[in-house]
Amino acid sequence: MFRRAFIAAFALVFCATSLFAASPRLSIINPRGVQRGTEAVLTFSGSQLGDGQQVLFYSPGFEVVKVETVDANNCKATVKISADCRLGEHVAQVRTKTGISDYRTFYIGALPQVDEKEPNNFFDQPQPITLNQTVVGTVGGEDVDYYIVEAKKGQRICAEVEAMRLGSALFDPYVAILDMKRFELSAADDTPLVNQDSVASIVAPEDGKYMVQIRETAYGGGSNYRLHVGTFPRPLAVYPAGGKLGEEIDAKFLGDPAGEFVQKFKLPTANSNEFTGLFATAGAEISPSPNPFRLFEHGNSLEVEPNNAVAQATPATLPNAFNGILQEPGDIDFFKFIATKGQVFEVECYGRRIRSAVDPVMVLYNAQGGGIVSNDDSRGPDSYFRVTIPADGEYLLSVTDHLQRGGPGFVYRVEFTGVVPSLQLSIPQVERYGQYRRQIYVAKGNRFGTIINASRANFGGKLLLEPQGMPAGISIIAEPMAENLASMPVVFEAAADAPLDGKLVDFIGRHADNPAIRGGFFNRAEFIIGAPGQSMYSWRDVDRLAVAVVDELPFKIDLVEPKVPLTQNGSMQLKVVATRKEGFKAPITLLFPFAPPGIGAAPSVTIPEGQNEALYPVNAAGNAQVGKWRVFVLGYAEIGGAAYSSTQLGNLEVTAPWVTFAMQRSATEQGQPTEVVCKVEVATPFEGNANVQLVALPNKVLSQPLQFTKDTKELVFKVTTEKDSPAGKHGIFGVVTITANGEPVTHNVGGAELRIDVPLPPKPNTPAPMPAPAVAAAAPAPMPVAAAPPKRLSRLEQLREDAKAKTAQGK
Repeated sequence: MFRRAFIAAFALVFCATSLFAASPRLSIINPRGVQRGTEAVLTFSGSQLGDGQQVLFYSPGFEVVKVETVDANNCKATVKISADCRLGEHVAQVRTKTGISDYRTFYIGALPQVDEKEPNNFFDQPQPITLNQTVVGTVGGEDVDYYIVEAKKGQRICAEVEAMRLGSALFDPYVAILDMKRFELSAADDTPLVNQDSVASIVAPEDGKYMVQIRETAYGGGSNYRLHVGTFPRPLAVYPAGGKLGEEIDAKFLGDPAGEFVQKFKLPTANSNEFTGLFATAGAEISPSPNPFRLFEHGNSLEVEPNNAVAQATPATLPNAFNGILQEPGDIDFFKFIATKGQVFEVECYGRRIRSAVDPVMVLYNAQGGGIVSNDDSRGPDSYFRVTIPADGEYLLSVTDHLQRGGPGFVYRVEFTGVVPSLQLSIPQVERYGQYRRQIYVAKGNRFGTIINASRANFGGKLLLEPQGMPAGISIIAEPMAENLASMPVVFEAAADAPLDGKLVDFIGRHADNPAIRGGFFNRAEFIIGAPGQSMYSWRDVDRLAVAVVDELPFKIDLVEPKVPLTQNGSMQLKVVATRKEGFKAPITLLFPFAPPGIGAAPSVTIPEGQNEALYPVNAAGNAQVGKWRVFVLGYAEIGGAAYSSTQLGNLEVTAPWVTFAMQRSATEQGQPTEVVCKVEVATPFEGNANVQLVALPNKVLSQPLQFTKDTKELVFKVTTEKDSPAGKHGIFGVVTITANGEPVTHNVGGAELRIDVPLPPKPNTPAPMPAPAVAAAAPAPMPVAAAPPKRLSRLEQLREDAKAKTAQGK
């Protein structure tokens, strides 16, 4: 249970226009749930949704009859929900003429719905309802809602609330069932099965009326809820909590007010997001939400009590999953199994992830009882470790609760799997806690670019993209992802005659050389964030990428590919050209989403209003990865929202420096000149002269640019200072510009220290020098001989001369 907490809110505000509304945002779907087997009107609210044309549902069972405009920020859809539509949470998002919205959730229930009717805030003023209904209500601050039902002795009365799970607000519900004497027969705040939501249930002890109470735990409020009240079964756990794909199993449901019961299920033959768990049924009645259930490639080994000691360990066989219940406080379960030296296992204990009350701790022992590895919270409250079996023989695994708790709902499951390759693709967040630009919407005759991230596990190598079921008219341009990278640039292009349409795409990636190693798309939307520590209370993961063709834009941008490379420790200006439709003059903001390793770029650059070009500065670090890279520039203009266009995937070559300088340190006094000597090494010969100048010189210190050729071995910069040039040690370097193919190749070279000292003051009381003695007339001077060039002192020699001067002046 928690009290008031910070709510992370997120929104984007765009300037609206009457004809074009780009970057639609979806905030909520109303109503928050509907009954299956009915036709309903769903309202999609947010911003820029007025031109909604299509609703994308992530699950089967929905038929869109029509989509209509409500106003500039809202649209509504008439939807038929099939009678066999899966119960529970569903996901939808809107395709408008100009974009794709965020995705949001809503719920499908089995029971008819009734709205809350005020006043129902007092025990003696409850709202009458019949059993087996879903109440749609709102709790305000310090509000308590009461509902009265009538039941026969022996009937179940179950109340399950969807509040935090709706993902609308930080609303922590409390539910209670009371008799007419105000005695609580069942009450709950946080029920592990439903996260921060609650389940209260009883078997009616006698004929009569019973009260169902709902409020916010701390008497806060301000949010909606869906309260299911009925005679449906509501077990809190299922055992075992997993089974073999394709098998028929007997699942035991635990924690139902009417007692334990067993139900047969035929398990699916493949994993799918549509399988959310097992729904308990009793006749025609069904639980509002499922009990989570793991689908596994192998069978089960079930604990046999007593197994609280090593000598009583339950024999188990790998690769079966180990299953048990910590039935009472202090319970510990032991399993024993045979393993072979060198086997590598990933060992996962599922407790909280299957919505059990347990906080598991796992320990692996050898046959002599010596500990090998243990874990508590590697998977949130759940446990995980990877182990390499050290020798042939018998091993022991123990499971207990971190706080030594136990009870009927403390179900756990341990799965041993080999180390296998896995791959997951995603689009990085550009908005904290938001989904902005995590969809692909390509304007007709235009392009859209994004970054695709790849999370590899237990393998390496290049990756290829193989999206399945793209909208007609869209093509994808992408190079293989390099083996040492976890991201790649991807550009989508739509034909000029592509029809406006959107699809949820199976965005598949695979190993370039081994097609069996493949993986799909993953995206997580965080709906409710709060204290402590920005914890997530409501979120939703999806496994497909929303892709759409949208209406054409009044601009398009192209990258002018450079004819020269970008060198390590170098910089470059990439030219971007905009093609505008007549009359469109808005500024276009440019972004550089993908930077190859070691490449930096400005956060953004703007093509000014009415202009058609801009230069985008990029630079390369000294360790930038050499190679030929594909890059793109993404641009947007505010046209009733941010409307996006991308350049093509252009080539950017990164090379080693063409020239390097070994720059010597130099020292001087204020007001005195000095020299900076550079040894030049040309790695890539070039034609003509190159220019170089010293940069980062301190104030009132000057040096003239120099030129050199591919044959130059040494350069000497003449540096002048003034009497008030800043004293101290200053870092300086050179910038070399070489022209090739009519374009500059710019390097940062060298790097040395320039020391400027304050002149030593004259020694006090020093007598004036004696006048020079008269000199007799000299003989005629011989012909002058060219003086030998002064010897350039090394840095060590300069320091020695400085030391001699200081000694002579008594320093």
